[in-house]
Amino acid sequence: MIPASDLPALYRALVLPRLIEDKMLRLLRQGQLSKWFSGIGQEAIAVGVTAALEDDDFILPLHRNLGVFTTRGVDLERLFRQLLFKDGGFTGGRDRTFHFGTLDHHIVGMISHLAAMLPVADGLALAAQLRRQTRVAAAFVGDGGTSEGDFHEAVNLAAVWRLPVIFVIENNQYGLSTPVREQFACQDLASRGVGYGIPGVVCDGNDLLAVHRVTSEAAARARRGEGPTLVEFKTFRMRGHEEASGTAYVPSALFDEWRVHDPIARFERTLDEAGAMPAPARAALRRQIVDQIEAIADRVILAPEPHSTAGRELADVYAASPVHADAGEPPAAVIEAAPEVRYVDAISDALRLVMRGDPATVLMGQDVAEYGGVFKITKGFVDEFGKGRIRNTPIIESGALGAALGLALDGFHPIVEMQYGDFVSCGFNQIVNNLAKTHYRWGVAAPVVVRLPIGGGLHAGPYHSQNVESWFTGVAGLKVVAPATPIDAKGLLIAACEDGNPVLFLEHKWLYRSMKGRVPEGRYRVPIGRARLARQGGDATVVAYGVAVHWATDAAEALAIEGRAIEVVDLRSLLPWDAEMVLASVKKTGRCLIVHEAPAAGGFGGEVAAVVARDAFAWLDAPVERLGALDTPVPAAQALEAIFSPKARLLPALRALLAY
Repeated sequence: MIPASDLPALYRALVLPRLIEDKMLRLLRQGQLSKWFSGIGQEAIAVGVTAALEDDDFILPLHRNLGVFTTRGVDLERLFRQLLFKDGGFTGGRDRTFHFGTLDHHIVGMISHLAAMLPVADGLALAAQLRRQTRVAAAFVGDGGTSEGDFHEAVNLAAVWRLPVIFVIENNQYGLSTPVREQFACQDLASRGVGYGIPGVVCDGNDLLAVHRVTSEAAARARRGEGPTLVEFKTFRMRGHEEASGTAYVPSALFDEWRVHDPIARFERTLDEAGAMPAPARAALRRQIVDQIEAIADRVILAPEPHSTAGRELADVYAASPVHADAGEPPAAVIEAAPEVRYVDAISDALRLVMRGDPATVLMGQDVAEYGGVFKITKGFVDEFGKGRIRNTPIIESGALGAALGLALDGFHPIVEMQYGDFVSCGFNQIVNNLAKTHYRWGVAAPVVVRLPIGGGLHAGPYHSQNVESWFTGVAGLKVVAPATPIDAKGLLIAACEDGNPVLFLEHKWLYRSMKGRVPEGRYRVPIGRARLARQGGDATVVAYGVAVHWATDAAEALAIEGRAIEVVDLRSLLPWDAEMVLASVKKTGRCLIVHEAPAAGGFGGEVAAVVARDAFAWLDAPVERLGALDTPVPAAQALEAIFSPKARLLPALRALLAY
């Protein structure tokens, strides 16, 4: 029960977002604001949930939850600058309205892809659980968003791991123009809770005190270690999905029905009944708030637009990586004295060193714990690091990646293993829209490493053999590495885990147990973005990465018998990639062939070829050539995969380049 003395503060919290919205709608009509998603009529949910939680509980709101930001005490002038795209907003003009977070207020904002932040809430809750804190994460989703796969993955994961999460469903009866009767067949969305083995609660979302009570009960349950709660708040959207969409698709009778349930009017009746705040006092408070809003808006409207430079924009794509006094690759003498190690064991060794050196590193994935992963890279890790840090997930790619982002936002360094690189397509949105863009949008690092077993040669067919690099190399904010040797696999993985940015680590399955090399013991790093000369020569340059490096060196050895000296550049990193070394080699040899295992069309070789053709044009003695697999899915039969692969076509392609 909330004491009567606290009711005036709750009233102020309730009317503040309504009065700000009134101003924003006027600014929209005046052309001062480009877009607005109204939460009028739904304020009791955002305010009630926020008021019921502790200040250090995380909240993940949506575009109608202005009340979360105002109730948490976010600076209104800075908030207005954000909403009006002015200099000094939370994203500096890089994203709009509530697409931002402020960790000082324990708020993690949305992206446009609905339900995508629910797995992030799981990660934030897992961080609290691992630290044995009683903190809770509350994540908002609309009725429409509950149809998304991320909703299922997040709720299921939270239930399995008994995470302290409150899943807040704002059922406002419409997903844009689609009524709830066309979205789901169940009477109440909260009834889905039983399918996950968690409580599902239905609440009147326009009753502020009921919202507060139900949220408090769910939070108490979570703090006791009893797991998540699915709470459905019934409400109604009194305006369009956004102002431009209008409300013509909504029967007018619904507005009449819900208007009498306006949360502010209802709470005012509660105040009258409690004798807590008479009408004149409420009117005076409203005037005071309106004056404050008008003064802030007047200042912000006159504020300058965001300003920047191309250099600054590029610099802010990535978080700064740490500088190590011992950075760099081990010296030749150390390498020569090192034992021979398989590629797969070098990766496992790197993971152990990282886990031992950083208690904040958590490894997640399907079957990675007792089973050791399908390739046995993490076999025995549970015995050393425990199930708290080596975590089997359900079969959820998107959910695991979103949870990793949540962990990263709260100071952890998660590593997610995709069972096969092909399956990363199920988590594509979390990588390209959440992980990749977080730092650029609101300045917070997302240090997540995603390990991807990729590539063919094992006759595993279309869904276990793909090379996925070109799906991601055009996405600003990601780093992509593809080691070809055991020594680089270990050093690049250590560097990736320390980088401070989302890194996709491509591990070639054929190399796991077929490739051995000298690997120094202990910790060392291979810098991300720096290529290596795998073989020196002066007649032509072959640029390759991953398994294709070994095809290139084999072809170079065959041509050496014929008196031709082929230089092989192993890129090692694709995003960013070492154009300087590639160009230096091509300027020396005058000929360039780029080869990769992935199909040629749309492959990363096209990017390298474009840069070489432009920046080394004056040194070229032949057209830049590129070689990739056939433009077909990867076939399973050995004979067909041999036709698909560019491996057998590399030596003839090199001879043709030399003969040009």
